[in-house]
Amino acid sequence: MTTNLERFRAKWTPVRVKKTRQNKRLEPGSDLIRTDGALNTDRRNILLTGTALAIASVLAGGTTSVATAETASLNPQPLPPSPDLARAFPQGPDARVKITEEYARLVARDAYFWTWPMVNIYNRRLAFAQAPSIGLLGGLPFSPLNRLSMLHDYVEPQERDVACPNQDVVYGGSVLALDISPVVIQVPDFGDRFWVYQIVDLRTDSFASLGKMYGTTPGFYLLVGPNWQGELPKGITRVFRSMTNTGFVVPRVFMDDTAQDRDAIQPVIGGIDLYPLADFDGTMKRRDWRALKDIPKPAGAAETRWVFPEKVFDQLPAVLADAPPLPGEEARYAQLRAVLAAAQKDLALKAAIIDEATKTEKQLVDPLLQFRNWGEPLPNNWSAVSNGAAFGTDYFSRTAVAKSNILVNAPNETKYYYQDLDGTGVRLNGGNRYTVTFAKDLTPPVRGFWSLTLYDAQHFFVPNEINRFSLGTKNNTLKLSADGSLTIYVQADSPAEAQRDNWLPAPKGDFSLYVRAYWPKAAILDGSWTPPVVQKIN
Repeated sequence: MTTNLERFRAKWTPVRVKKTRQNKRLEPGSDLIRTDGALNTDRRNILLTGTALAIASVLAGGTTSVATAETASLNPQPLPPSPDLARAFPQGPDARVKITEEYARLVARDAYFWTWPMVNIYNRRLAFAQAPSIGLLGGLPFSPLNRLSMLHDYVEPQERDVACPNQDVVYGGSVLALDISPVVIQVPDFGDRFWVYQIVDLRTDSFASLGKMYGTTPGFYLLVGPNWQGELPKGITRVFRSMTNTGFVVPRVFMDDTAQDRDAIQPVIGGIDLYPLADFDGTMKRRDWRALKDIPKPAGAAETRWVFPEKVFDQLPAVLADAPPLPGEEARYAQLRAVLAAAQKDLALKAAIIDEATKTEKQLVDPLLQFRNWGEPLPNNWSAVSNGAAFGTDYFSRTAVAKSNILVNAPNETKYYYQDLDGTGVRLNGGNRYTVTFAKDLTPPVRGFWSLTLYDAQHFFVPNEINRFSLGTKNNTLKLSADGSLTIYVQADSPAEAQRDNWLPAPKGDFSLYVRAYWPKAAILDGSWTPPVVQKIN
């Protein structure tokens, strides 16, 4: 009995390629043969594909010759797709199909994790919608939607609404509701002072570039939602369009830690404001932010909860509607929506996915509070991210940042370095003393400013006897060593008097260190500069 392989061997005949005007000999230097005698990779693949097709044809009992197959492969003629092909594939899960609890749990676990930052911002919007007027809440800006509130000094150490605050800048805050109205944001003349406005969408991705590093000029800038098609009034310098209707605006303006600069900054920040487009009249509105009233708010040890497993699946339809799928996310959205629809009809299934969300919060999200569990590993146990405020579909980094230090700037605006460990890999703890020494001329290379901040295990400030929570550019009393280096002493007890200006007080328990480099130079952006070791000392 003749096998397919024998039939192929019987039909195989060498193909002689004659040199013609249309068919050159395969010689070194041609586009088919490299000078080393090897086949050009692209052409080689084409020839191999043609040969493979011929072999397949012979093994199947066909009569196509190798020469014909090779010739066809050099001039491929792709078949047009069937006109019914697109209709043959469903656009998402079939809603008629009954799903299992374990499958629903699988989808719920995944969805709870990747939507966590969006639900976080969504619930902050719901909170700001309850603001009675522009003011402060628990020491932080608090205002109605599409309105701005500003601090006039550093953030108070007792705030617990936003993890990892800093005391280098005067903060502002506003929640955008661009489905209600576009908003105008004012940029006053900051002179030589460093400033940047963080403007992010529901995903915490930046959609506007306003700051000293961008050369932004004083004026009026318009923020609009994805579907706005209104008429642009005269006097608007530039328009920025968000991919979502919900967003967050956080102005940051650098201030030295001196009484003189606290006074000097007031007329500058008085020109910062944000309001609905209907209020725009072409004139720069001014405010005295010192006049705002603060509504007291009880503060716990950890950050205020913004995501609730028992509520998240009721909120997700609105969240997903506000943040349309990015390219490639369509199937993910359809899968989630199908499970949500099934859970609405089956109370047992809904209870199961809520249970799964509760587990996911504890098992996947909670560990991301600790910096040592995620990020790009750097020398000396530091870590960082390089896509802050530009996460796209990097769900892990987005959720890690949202859990540990939400609302970070874009990398060209600010580079953040995180540290939980000393140089030997042991958890930082106030029972020990540490030093952080920057060699001469090797403090963070920035065009803006830098700082080293200390946080407790929950990423908030801890009261101390000198009311100091960070050191850096803002401190004009830092003392250099004889060799030009700068040593910062991190410990719970006061060091010697000569070292006190460089003392960063630590709590009794575990803590973290955090370097901010605003408007970083190339050495930071390309990774050639990283922070020095945190050295445990006797």
